Amino acid sequence: MKERLNLLLEFSVPMIAGVLVALVWANLAPAGYHDFLKQPLVGGLSFHFITNELFMVLFFGIAAAEITQSCLPGGDLNPPSRAVNPLLGTLGGVVGPVVVYLGLNAVLGGGELRNGWGIPTATDIALAWLVARAAFGASHPAVSYLLLLAVADDAIGLAIIAVFYPDPSHPVEPVWLLLTAAGMLVAYGLRRLKVRSYWPVVLTGGVLSWSGLHQAHLHPALALVFIVPFLPHRRRETKRLFEENPADRSPLSQFEQEWKVVVDAGMFMFGLANAGVEFSSVGTATWLVLAALICGKALGIFGCGWLARRLGFGLPRGMHYTELLVVGIISGTGFTVALFVAGEAFTDPALQGAAKMGAMLSIGAAGIAMAAARFLGVRKHE
Repeated sequence: MKERLNLLLEFSVPMIAGVLVALVWANLAPAGYHDFLKQPLVGGLSFHFITNELFMVLFFGIAAAEITQSCLPGGDLNPPSRAVNPLLGTLGGVVGPVVVYLGLNAVLGGGELRNGWGIPTATDIALAWLVARAAFGASHPAVSYLLLLAVADDAIGLAIIAVFYPDPSHPVEPVWLLLTAAGMLVAYGLRRLKVRSYWPVVLTGGVLSWSGLHQAHLHPALALVFIVPFLPHRRRETKRLFEENPADRSPLSQFEQEWKVVVDAGMFMFGLANAGVEFSSVGTATWLVLAALICGKALGIFGCGWLARRLGFGLPRGMHYTELLVVGIISGTGFTVALFVAGEAFTDPALQGAAKMGAMLSIGAAGIAMAAARFLGVRKHE
């Protein structure tokens, strides 16, 4: 039973189920769907608030844990020379979509769509991983390259959300960030005291960080991004990205292992809260986001990966330009973070819906990548 549950979570079934329920509900009974999102549920908080402002704290906290572990000695981002090629690829995977989005918007769109440039910058890690395994096989070095790129990609996405997408109706009040700084100080102090449980750090530091971001009118879902890196961890990392290591009982590893299942299952809530887009919402923003994700990602990642290799920072052994191109196409699967950013980029429901539709249609990058892998003769490593 446990293996079956893990399989369902691994294949993002909860999130996909939430997306399907939201799409059906929003198109059959749009008024009822939007009322459900906004009406008070627990303690006067709406389902949308509980999902995007509270639950997503854990989602981004898990992402922060992976990034922290990958930066440790032995991790995928350490030493820096090993990470230069995928990190330059990450840069291309961010800049490429922004250039394509803004360029196309200058021709096809208008000023009201300019703020959507951040939507296509991130990659859905879970879906990209599934597509990569199908295209390359489980043990191909391109899979690790893609995961590393996607994690770094999402780290930049977090920064973009925090810096460029504050609440437009409430000006940023930086003084409240002193609370977030206090949360970081508490987390650091507990680490110095060698507290061996993540609970005091997450509860005290996390609450202070969340309160500071919320009062400063920045997105509080990023609260644990500032706290998780202070959790005690091994001096040297021995696992690859998103692998489990039961032997690692450090607070950082325990936090990730114990909450990842909750986050994976809870992605049903995320899909339900964010994917309820009416099919009539398709508009210019849809095609801008879709083109930026599929074309901008592929061109940016391939171009910067090629440049890194020319500068002497090669691709992983067994990976060539054909695999790099397929990785770039797979990275165009925006979905989760793209849906999240779309909700922050636009306040107009019509523009927001059109942008979200582009993010959801980006799942088509999976089919394009599989076809490209077959056409280019990519060999699987099982």
